[in-house]
Amino acid sequence: MERRLRGRRDAPGRRFGPVFAGNVLAAFGGVSAVVQFDGQLFPHSLPYPGAITAGSVALCLSWGFLRAYPMRHTPRVFRFPQMTIVIETGDLFERPGHLVVGFTDTFDTGVGPGGSISASSIQAQFLEKFYAGDAARLDRDLASSLRGVIPAGREKSSRKPRGKLVRYPLGTVAVLDRDGLADRLVFALAYSRIDNGGVAQSSVEWLSVGLDRLWEAVFRRAHQEPVAMPLVGSGLARLGFLDQGSLLRMILLSFVLRSRERRICRELRIVLAPADFARIDMAEIAAFLRGLGATSAGP
Repeated sequence: MERRLRGRRDAPGRRFGPVFAGNVLAAFGGVSAVVQFDGQLFPHSLPYPGAITAGSVALCLSWGFLRAYPMRHTPRVFRFPQMTIVIETGDLFERPGHLVVGFTDTFDTGVGPGGSISASSIQAQFLEKFYAGDAARLDRDLASSLRGVIPAGREKSSRKPRGKLVRYPLGTVAVLDRDGLADRLVFALAYSRIDNGGVAQSSVEWLSVGLDRLWEAVFRRAHQEPVAMPLVGSGLARLGFLDQGSLLRMILLSFVLRSRERRICRELRIVLAPADFARIDMAEIAAFLRGLGATSAGP
């Protein structure tokens, strides 16, 4: 499942140096072109040439730094519909609002050597934080939420010796709502299939279907309140042909397109693992969101 989100929060971007140098040179080129154009149209001597040169250098260096420095927390606001997208790194469970947690199609909850779920996964962290490690209680809540959902099939215990046997359609969302969740809904999204050997796998098609059904569930149950989610799919080697930036753009595009039909929630917060954050060009993501109609609401 998704990579562990806890850890060092300020992992530096690996492209800072080249991006910084490239933007500084571009800024110098722009300033030089303006000065030459001004000199050709309006021949005159510039007052205080030393101060102007120093100011130009400082401006270019500042521009290069701002363009290259990895953005940690930059809300992007959409006016149609009115909503905000925040992309940041940190602890998913410390963020306000409802939560999205990835599951497999069997909604297995066993963690560690005797189970199918990695102890470092978001699902395992969720189990520990909100259920004090009590998988049986989580199983009861999942079963209650899934009541009425028609299973996609059932495995034989001889073929799948570990974990649950009932499979649900990919994209099934179990909404957990109980007092112990501190008035938060948890949208348990089944976007991957676990084979009989305990290996989870997904695909672009399965994830796309899962996201579409997730937004529908959020629309119906979240009452427009903020929702926080991890970079679902980032921990699956079987989705390795999508890099983290492409995966993030896929999630953002899915959310924005569905929000054009009707507002899903007033804020979507995507919380990235530090390792994922370091691999994503946030300037490109900001440009991608601007192309979708977003404006910056912060530094």
